[in-house]
This record gives sequence, structure tokens and C-alpha cells, in this order.
Amino acid sequence: MAPFYIGLVIALLVLLFKFGHELLHFIMHAMEATESDTILGILTLVDLTFTGNLVLIVIFSGYENFVSKIDPNGHPDWPEWMTRVDFSGLKQKLLASIVAISAIALLKAFMNLDKNADTTWLMWLVIIHAVFVLSSLVLALSDRLSSHAEDTH
Repeated sequence: MAPFYIGLVIALLVLLFKFGHELLHFIMHAMEATESDTILGILTLVDLTFTGNLVLIVIFSGYENFVSKIDPNGHPDWPEWMTRVDFSGLKQKLLASIVAISAIALLKAFMNLDKNADTTWLMWLVIIHAVFVLSSLVLALSDRLSSHAEDTH
């Protein structure tokens, strides 16, 4: 599994490059950007940040669960979940990140309505986002029910 995580680290570096490119573009065009363009630029940066967070969650928790334990000694500033997340918690964190990324994509589409009014595309974005939200709720409910069932046994 380690080669997969090395690949994800490389993908994270590519994402960092893309973030830097978008940030540079955002800064260079800040003076002539409209308010809407500024908000869209910020949403793009937030979207890339959430995607990076998603990759980090997969790298650390996957490595911890499938390759080798990570020793948190000497790292008191690490988030608590990095060494204690179970598979259920990982799924919830991943889905929460995906819902946030989907919400940003949807918000960006709504912000761009004046430039691109493709209602079919917008409808699909809303449907996909609703499916992600519903999936998150169903997963949280099933995890809660299964943990409640384990507590009663």
C-alpha cells in the first residue's frame, strides 16, 4: 500500500502547485476583478484547500490503518484524529469533505449564473450535492445505529 500513499503525496504536491498558480492568478488580477470574480477566486482557493485536506486525511488515516502505526510522541500539535480514527470515523470525515467540496462547486456555479445559465448542468450539480448530503446522513445514521446495537450487547 505504501506506493499508493507515495502517489497521493505526489498528487498533493501537484495540488499545491495548482493552488499556487490559482493564488498567483488571483493576486495578479485583483485590481480589475469584479466582486463576483473575487468571491469566485476565493471559493476556488477554498475548494483546493478542502481537496488538499481530503487527500491528507486519506494519506494519514490510510497509512495508519493499513501500513504502519504513526507515533504521535513528540508531536503534541498533531490533530487527535490522526492516530485514533477508526474506519467509520474516516468514512465520515471523507464524506464531510466531499460534501464541502460539492457545496463550493455548487456555490461557484450559482455565482456564475450570469455567464453560464445552463440549467441542466445546474440541476445535475444540485442532484449530485443532494446525493452526497443524503449519503452522509445515511452513513452517520447507520454508524450510530450499529454503535448503539454494539453497546446493548
